[in-house]
Amino acid sequence: MSNWYKQETTAVLETLDSNLEQGLTLSEAKQRLAKFGPNELVDKGTKSIFKIMWEQLTNILVVVLIIAAVVSIAIGESTDAIVILAIVILNTLLGVTQEYRAEQAMASLKQMAVPNVRVRRDGEQEEVSARELVPGDIVLLEAGNIVPADGRLVESASLKAEEATLTGESEPVEKFVRVIESEDEIALGDRKNSLFMSTVVVYGRGTMVVTDTGMGTEMGHIADMIQGVEDDDTPLQIRLNALGRTLAIIAFFIIVVIFGMGLWRSDEVAALWAEGASLGAYLQSAEVQELFLTGISMAVAAVPESLPAVVTICLALGSQRLLKRRALIRKLPAVETLGSVTTICSDKTGTLTQNQMTVTYLSVAGEEKTVEALVEEKQTTLAHAERRPEAEPLLQSLSILFKAAVHCNDGVIKKDENGEQAVLGDPTETALIVAADKFGLNKNDLDRTCPRVAEVPFTSERKRMTTLHEVAEESHESPSPWADSPYVAFTKGAVDGLLDIMSSVWMGEEAVKLTPEIRERIEKANADLAERGHRVLGAAFRPMTEIPADDALEGMEQDLIFVGLLGMIDPPREEVKVAVAECRTAGIRPIMITGDHPLTAMAIAEELDITRNGRVYTGVKLAKTSPAELREIVQDVSVYARVSPEHKLNIVQALQDNGQVVAMTGRRGERCAGSAAG
Repeated sequence: MSNWYKQETTAVLETLDSNLEQGLTLSEAKQRLAKFGPNELVDKGTKSIFKIMWEQLTNILVVVLIIAAVVSIAIGESTDAIVILAIVILNTLLGVTQEYRAEQAMASLKQMAVPNVRVRRDGEQEEVSARELVPGDIVLLEAGNIVPADGRLVESASLKAEEATLTGESEPVEKFVRVIESEDEIALGDRKNSLFMSTVVVYGRGTMVVTDTGMGTEMGHIADMIQGVEDDDTPLQIRLNALGRTLAIIAFFIIVVIFGMGLWRSDEVAALWAEGASLGAYLQSAEVQELFLTGISMAVAAVPESLPAVVTICLALGSQRLLKRRALIRKLPAVETLGSVTTICSDKTGTLTQNQMTVTYLSVAGEEKTVEALVEEKQTTLAHAERRPEAEPLLQSLSILFKAAVHCNDGVIKKDENGEQAVLGDPTETALIVAADKFGLNKNDLDRTCPRVAEVPFTSERKRMTTLHEVAEESHESPSPWADSPYVAFTKGAVDGLLDIMSSVWMGEEAVKLTPEIRERIEKANADLAERGHRVLGAAFRPMTEIPADDALEGMEQDLIFVGLLGMIDPPREEVKVAVAECRTAGIRPIMITGDHPLTAMAIAEELDITRNGRVYTGVKLAKTSPAELREIVQDVSVYARVSPEHKLNIVQALQDNGQVVAMTGRRGERCAGSAAG
């Protein structure tokens, strides 16, 4: 069943015969484990050494050599037979060794540590191996946990999950418990009441009931689809097979021609013909036997015995060079295939981009600045600029903007195992902390001087968060906007929601009333950044004279002073733009296939020069597109967004049907493969 997201949690628990408070009993868990099997992905592609050896020996060119060796033995040319067999053995050993080592390396990569997970069984919390999870298990999750199986969320406390490995969505997805009502089946990225295997909880906590495990999960479906794709011969294999067939035909033709011409010119054969001799007499004729052996000898000589070994050695050397560049080659012919690629299909998140949200654009007091430009200008005077009357109004506004973003933030700065500073928390919030730190505003310092005394947590309904802080002593002695107040509240959230609770806007040196003209300007700046694929947050503040009562905290979110906008995006990797340019120079066409939003995908694709016509095709359209139509579409469209794994395979197949040699790469566990459409 794949429509768990359409059902109430009570119905899901009833269907799975589970209890939220008690969980499964130990005996029931054991029975289900025996029924459904371990919660792990099954690799159907692993080959035994004997299968690898058989594939090497059944290559057409190698078969021709083996036949040539057998014939050489039959005609007494033992030296030739030994040489040919030695080459066959060498070729087979090289091929088997390379592929077997690659298979073992792949297997080692897959044998990662299986995490333990917290579950409820017999009414008690206990830790079990993720392999032992079964449908109906109640799993408790918190920030930092890898989701061990597919499940329906039954309890959530602001839980967010990073699902880029499955959907390509670059931003964490906020999850909820309520039912999603939809007549049609919705995309995985929109199933916000469900969690999926191998995704990561990055914020909050929650409880889910396991609905699917192992190969029944969405990750399992992807693995099954990929492993179900038939392996096509590479361009090199196609050419070598064609050469093997050609050589076999030529060898047979040589035998026929030599034998026929010899018979035509032989006096002994002519005499036998005149006598009307039997077939046995012909076969016993010394000249006939000599002609046959001569034809076979010349046919064997026409076979290039060393070619397979030379090809294998060259490919082995190439694979070793690639290995030094951290590229693992599973099959030797794939080395040559990489050089024959005409199209590269790539995922976006984590492959073309850094998979790390980064603040790039700032908009305050009607001006827009990029973080990169401010860094290049070495704006070290940005920190606490609102305390200095001589500071430029723009810098004062930017300092307040970053303070609001960092104070109203649950991210933390800690030391990692190497003693280096690391920022932990929701990717959006960590991006704000990192950006502020570039300008001398350290979160730990700000929290120490202006401690948080109250807060209104983020909710999906309000789309904002507010925190209340004591004003630092030095602020009382400076002309900062909150110098005359003991407390200051900071709010950050969606711009459209913030504008409804604003009364004024900070314009660099003072707050001015929010007029329709100013509101329109802010809305336009918000829309412009969103159209460029950015996630946009607004920030505001409000001086406070006292700490509100617990039941009146939300009252802080009114009459706020709007400061500005922060635009963030998962930026491209620095080396990718050069790589795309090199691909284009080499005649290779790059294509982006992602589960992310079309606007975000197009913004990154245009920046990297992956697309030049502005066309993007979505998964919704792909679902309604026939294979024939898709073969036409892939000739012009280079950006595909909001796609599912099935769509990705269909796109690659359409490209191959058009005669392209396609490489597919990404960070979702997909195989890198190159193949040719015969």
